[in-house]
Amino acid sequence: MGSNGPSITPLFDSFKMERVRTILTHKYPYPHEHSRHAMTAVIVGCLFFISSDNLHTLIQKLDSNIKWWSMYGCLIGFLYFFSSPFIGKTIKPSYSNFSRWYVAWIFIAALYHLPSFQSMGVDMRMNLSLFLTIYISSVIFLLVFHILFLGLWYIGLVARVAGKRPEILTILQNCAVISVACCVFYSHCGNRALVREKSFERRSSGWFSFSVLKEDISPWISKILRMHEFKDQICSSWFAPVGSASDYPLLSKWVIYGELVCSGSCSGPSDEISPLYSLWATFIGLYIANYVVERSSGWALTHPSSISENEKLKKQMKPDFLDMVPWYSGTSADLFKTVFDLLVSVTLFVGRFDMRMMQAAMSNLENETNEGDLLYDQFSEREDFWFDFIADTGDGGNSSYTVAKLLAQPLIKARNNGSTHSLPRGQLLLIGGDLAYPNPSAFTYERRLFCPFESALQPPSWYRPEQITIDKPELPDGVADLKSYDGPQCFIIPGNHDWFDGLNTFIRYVCHKSWLGGWILPQKKSYFALQLPGGWWIFGLDQALHEDIDVYQFKFFADLSKNRVGENDSVIIMTHEPSWLLDWYWNENTGKNVAHLIRDYLKGRCKLRMAGDLHHYMRHSVAPTDDSAHVQHLLVNGCGGAFLHPTHVFKNFSKFYGTTYDCKATYPSYDDSSRIALGNILKFRKKNWQFDIIGGIIYFILVFSMFPQCKLDHILKVDSLSGRLSSFFSTMWAAFMYMLEHSYVSLTGYLALTIVSFTFVPSKMAVKRRAIIGVLHVSAHMAAALVLMLLMELGIEMCIRHRLVATSGYHTLYEWYRSMESEHFPDPTELRARIERWTFGLYPACIKYIMSSFDIPEVMAVTRSTICEKGFLSLSRGSAIIYYASVFLYFWVFSTPVVSLIFGSYLYICINWFGIHFDEAFSSLRIANYKAFTRFHITPEGDLEVYTLAVDKVPKEWELDHQWDAEPKVPLQMSYLREFPSQWRAASSTDPLSTVRVVDHFVIRRTAQSQRMGTSQAGS
Repeated sequence: MGSNGPSITPLFDSFKMERVRTILTHKYPYPHEHSRHAMTAVIVGCLFFISSDNLHTLIQKLDSNIKWWSMYGCLIGFLYFFSSPFIGKTIKPSYSNFSRWYVAWIFIAALYHLPSFQSMGVDMRMNLSLFLTIYISSVIFLLVFHILFLGLWYIGLVARVAGKRPEILTILQNCAVISVACCVFYSHCGNRALVREKSFERRSSGWFSFSVLKEDISPWISKILRMHEFKDQICSSWFAPVGSASDYPLLSKWVIYGELVCSGSCSGPSDEISPLYSLWATFIGLYIANYVVERSSGWALTHPSSISENEKLKKQMKPDFLDMVPWYSGTSADLFKTVFDLLVSVTLFVGRFDMRMMQAAMSNLENETNEGDLLYDQFSEREDFWFDFIADTGDGGNSSYTVAKLLAQPLIKARNNGSTHSLPRGQLLLIGGDLAYPNPSAFTYERRLFCPFESALQPPSWYRPEQITIDKPELPDGVADLKSYDGPQCFIIPGNHDWFDGLNTFIRYVCHKSWLGGWILPQKKSYFALQLPGGWWIFGLDQALHEDIDVYQFKFFADLSKNRVGENDSVIIMTHEPSWLLDWYWNENTGKNVAHLIRDYLKGRCKLRMAGDLHHYMRHSVAPTDDSAHVQHLLVNGCGGAFLHPTHVFKNFSKFYGTTYDCKATYPSYDDSSRIALGNILKFRKKNWQFDIIGGIIYFILVFSMFPQCKLDHILKVDSLSGRLSSFFSTMWAAFMYMLEHSYVSLTGYLALTIVSFTFVPSKMAVKRRAIIGVLHVSAHMAAALVLMLLMELGIEMCIRHRLVATSGYHTLYEWYRSMESEHFPDPTELRARIERWTFGLYPACIKYIMSSFDIPEVMAVTRSTICEKGFLSLSRGSAIIYYASVFLYFWVFSTPVVSLIFGSYLYICINWFGIHFDEAFSSLRIANYKAFTRFHITPEGDLEVYTLAVDKVPKEWELDHQWDAEPKVPLQMSYLREFPSQWRAASSTDPLSTVRVVDHFVIRRTAQSQRMGTSQAGS
């Protein structure tokens, strides 16, 4: 489509049509946006005509239909809450489009059966039947056209881009626009072939009488009520009949004729072509002409397909970051794969086959405490050394890039209580595991980890992502070894998510690749030791899935502690999981080998333990009254990019290894964390709309055996509200008892849900409390499902009692339409009969069954009446499937907002009242904000200064950083030497570089000769 770009672009430029190009070039690919705009225009026009023609009827009859308007309110309310997560979204995700069409279908199908719309003078039956007929005809016509056009391309009669297949969604969307436009025209102009005498006087008299009755009406309402004059002018002038069939002899047998409108008797049949048919043919002709020109010449009538190279670059000016992982998705293949990988890993790798043992077996050195694959000392002689720590990155692209961008800056100026700290980039980056969510794979590592980091700090120009590095490190030309390399380096330990595939992806992308963006990756194994200046050491431990180190790893670090770590040296132990918090929370005792290493080998030299896994920041330090600590500071920082975890759940932690600790800093604060949990009630479904699949099916199974409820007369006959409520709830209880005594499907679903609810409650609680919470949880869902089932049945019962839905057969709408079609769409040439013969009866049969499928309420009413009169055994298997399918289509829409509300409320109550479900309650919110990393500084005196820098709000939109783009790019220059190393900046909010602040600051003093345990605190 872009092959003719150079010839068309100067044409735009010469006529200064940049504004035209801007209008015609849309954010979303053609023709989706054109169809959406056309649909919006058609609907607005329809509402305009309806309001102008029937506003007085609506005002007069509104207060006489309270019962039906209340039903309208319930119907619209449920449909709104079902669609609310997708308001404002257009093409992505695809479920958003599906939800719109799905809601429109079932809403309109229910709408035309309710009487209030008919009281406004709008006959929905004609609109619906006409829409379906025109829609099916348009789809078939355009499909035949596309097949013929592809055939012409295949034999070589048309060329260029004609061979590209059209999208079926495009065809369906355009056909819907054409059909709605034709229906709107027919509703207000009819199918009049010849207007011999205007009927305006008759209609205006009615309006005049209404205006006389409402003399005190305001002037602006009077203007609205006279809008019908403008409408009549449109029908009679703008859409006048195009001529008679005698003017087009060749088309006389292939057109639809208009209906004669005359004051007296009309002599002879109509010879005028239907204006509705001419309007449809015009739309179809425009679509075909546009498509032919676009595919034959590479340029569309309504959209310039060829664009300049500059515009191509502008399309790339936004990063393609992935969204946060939808942990409650019922359709995510990644999550099912994660569960499978976890089961396999726990069964196979824990205690049976351990990749860490294989790494030890493959080592070439007998004494690894000297040099080699595990011990790195390239930093030991550096002065004024800075290094960074993050964990749990690789979830949402926006949050991961925010942290990576801060890490990549040559200098950060961070605010801290009115003062500003200037902090240079770390020469070393430590990542504490969980590199990509939800499972380790080539896709998740590349898109969720490498993509944000490469955008923040680009890898060398010679780097190839697909290459596997055999001989590490892969240094730039002219650099002899790692000690001579002055760029940033990165060391990583795996987390539990990295172990789900047995560490396979981690080894490939970390141990056998040389660069993570602009950070070089020297490490060759999943655990390591780093010797830093000032007598500081870092032990990076790999705890796998059982929260402890293996025997070979223990031997390496134990030998290192005895032979290389000095008596006055200080050690930082980095693990993925903060066992001090998790063991307290779960009342467990894990990491025995790690504890043995710290207490019996390091013997007080471990100054700091830091970990991730929990996606927040917390720091605990030894209480001043306790001088027997094996570890002086406990630091958790898992804010590297994953969803936020609460802090208030862990506020009572105070003991570890028998030592008392005080909480010195949390991010977010306890109060903020507790308030954030409220989002489960308000935003659970908006954040987790994929949960619809699971929630809707569960609710339907719970009430499956209770459809239909045939005896509901007693509820409708009671006059008082209290009596109706009492009757309603007694019917609810009777339905529940029926399920317990006679049901199979619903009872099985109820028992299964009860068991799942019990096991879902964390095992840290007593069995009795777990049972109570589980039963209350499932009871709330069961009660809600019963209420929704009875409301739906009452609605159907009311429509049947008032004869708003037919109960005699499935094809009422089609039979009515055929009678109206023969009256208002004359066919003197018997075109419809010929089409029926040529299609072997498919033409009317197709429309007939599509109308029946569309009219879901009638299908429910007919089958329901049969069941209530003759019993379930009178139904065939196919009829039973059709009935339950039609019930599910409505019940699913009603139930999905309710199940999300109840489940979200359950999570909120559990996290804030009982302190459980901290992972489940916050993974549901998918919060990208509150991101942080920790920057360390080894001063010339040997003290360790610790800063934790945080960003409260993560940008959602990014644009090209013009400073990065304008900076000269020297060939073969390393990206860490650039003044502006990051490609993107915040587009619609403040950039993280301007909002970053210090949330914690403290200093760990160097161990003195005379006092090994001396530490001090500074600032907080």
